Amino acid sequence: MKNSLTSFDTEHIWHPYSSITNPICPLLVESASGVFINLNDGTKLIDAMASWWSVIHGYNHPIITLEAKKQLDKMSHVMFGGLTHEPAINLCKQLISMTPPSLQKVFLSDSGSVAVDVAMKMALQYWQSNGLSNKTKFVALRGGYHGDTLGAMSVCDPDTGMHHLFKELIAKQIFIGKPLAKYGEKASQVEIDQIEKLFQSKKDTIAAVILEPILQGAGGMYFYSVDFLKNLRDLCEKYNILLIADEIATGFGRTGELFASNHADIEPDIMCLGKAMTGGYLSLAATLTNEKIAEGICNSAGKVFMHGPTFMANPLACKISETSINLLLSNDWKSNVKRIETQLKKNLTPYKIHSKINDIRILGAVGVIEAKENVDMQKVQNLLPKSGVWLRPFGKLIYTMPPYIIQNNEIDKITSVMIDIVEECT
Repeated sequence: MKNSLTSFDTEHIWHPYSSITNPICPLLVESASGVFINLNDGTKLIDAMASWWSVIHGYNHPIITLEAKKQLDKMSHVMFGGLTHEPAINLCKQLISMTPPSLQKVFLSDSGSVAVDVAMKMALQYWQSNGLSNKTKFVALRGGYHGDTLGAMSVCDPDTGMHHLFKELIAKQIFIGKPLAKYGEKASQVEIDQIEKLFQSKKDTIAAVILEPILQGAGGMYFYSVDFLKNLRDLCEKYNILLIADEIATGFGRTGELFASNHADIEPDIMCLGKAMTGGYLSLAATLTNEKIAEGICNSAGKVFMHGPTFMANPLACKISETSINLLLSNDWKSNVKRIETQLKKNLTPYKIHSKINDIRILGAVGVIEAKENVDMQKVQNLLPKSGVWLRPFGKLIYTMPPYIIQNNEIDKITSVMIDIVEECT
């Protein structure tokens, strides 16, 4: 039932990927703690989404909250042009120490989508600064998703992705099929040969390949071959093409490795981070690159990298991120993610033969049901408050990426509701 707040919301406020003329009435959140979202009517929902994959430690974590309050007393924000501060320095030290060794330069921004745009600009400016200004095209995987800003939109799936409405307006990129080989399988040699043929013919115009390593997120929740990623890295090296790893959704342990690139033991030329970096407290992102690219961009006096968000390196967000990463690394996160994976497999795998289910995919702290029919979101919205679980399916996909502090009995409840959605809302 609507109250005055939700009535105003429905009338005036646009929500993500929603209609302003025919909206689904949102649930009103009063507070959140641990793995629970608390609605204003007293309903408690287990958050199976970790607020779009970011709240890895749960809500209102006492250690992160305390450090945030301390930082607020010092300063919440100061411009980063001509100034610096300890939270940014400490965070960048952390990021450099935990990412592949070659990634030694860090550019901080305010969201994952912007981090992708920054990565693309780095690639373009690198080639331009080195006299190869024809290298302007990006190769991306079909089924990929990289964000909602203009640059990021151009490398999302042009037909089945969220941005097909704008495909005539954004830069035209080069798309290759999503890997045929799934996680755990050897890459198709025919597919690798086709990619090599493309690189041979277009190496003078391709600036970079951009992909989500191993796990394609919002574009389809698809887990692909480690061997494919290794082969693609080798081809990029062979044909002088940069590799951008978009780890915004996959970073900080979500797939069972600290970064999904680690599954293939590769080092990208540029890596994008976000989402879980702050434990879901504030928006912050990072784009890391190596010495070659950083120095290539600024290879003569007066050359600078042309980007600078107002809230770049926000001190409050940096301090929160530093604390969140310390919290992750000080715990046995890998065993914990493996525990979640084991429980998801135990609960969901038996339903692979369900008449309404096309596929079930599980990796790390990610569980996906691909239904045979699209989910009815209005029915889902009606079901969830009674179920005690918060999920946000899209298309045919019902998935969970819970906080890492989730308990097994809570996973049991999540997976039960996922099956209920299949049966009642498809």
